Amino acid sequence: MLLTADQSLLLLIDLQKKLAPAIHNNAEVEQHCRWLVEVARELAVPILATEQYPQGLGVTLPSLLSLLKSEEILEKIHFSAYREPHLQAALADSGRRQIVLCGTEAHVCVLQTALDLISAGYQVFVVAEACGSRRDSDKQLALRRLQQAGAVIVSREMVAFEWLQQAGTAQFRHVSKGWLR
Repeated sequence: MLLTADQSLLLLIDLQKKLAPAIHNNAEVEQHCRWLVEVARELAVPILATEQYPQGLGVTLPSLLSLLKSEEILEKIHFSAYREPHLQAALADSGRRQIVLCGTEAHVCVLQTALDLISAGYQVFVVAEACGSRRDSDKQLALRRLQQAGAVIVSREMVAFEWLQQAGTAQFRHVSKGWLR
């Protein structure tokens, strides 16, 4: 199954100030997530972001916060974002059935959110290089488990090329400029 821009929603999980420094390769994870947000904006793909207990873990990273609207950021207390009624409502209201997931931690909140989304009938695509955990071994275990459970493990370029569908458009030219970052 291919991703389509008109059926996708980008969901950023817990990319927060106090958690980020502990994440393995955190700068790269942040950069990949920022790039995905920029591509989603260009292609009119809706975006939601979660914050796990922001009083303790801080708010969304400034580089991402600057690209998000306040109504796109949802606070949560469950590890699985899908257990939050306001997130379930936002997803249902969007009408989108393909959820592109990225964020932290891969083996906790990303994993549990993805498993619940799959159980609820969503098609889940996890962007490997845009997910992180404190230990890389936990991230790798999470990606294997997610794939076994039915999530599709993708790269950020897979997402972009599938959303774009073709070259030669103004959107393609604009998005392709960012591929070298």
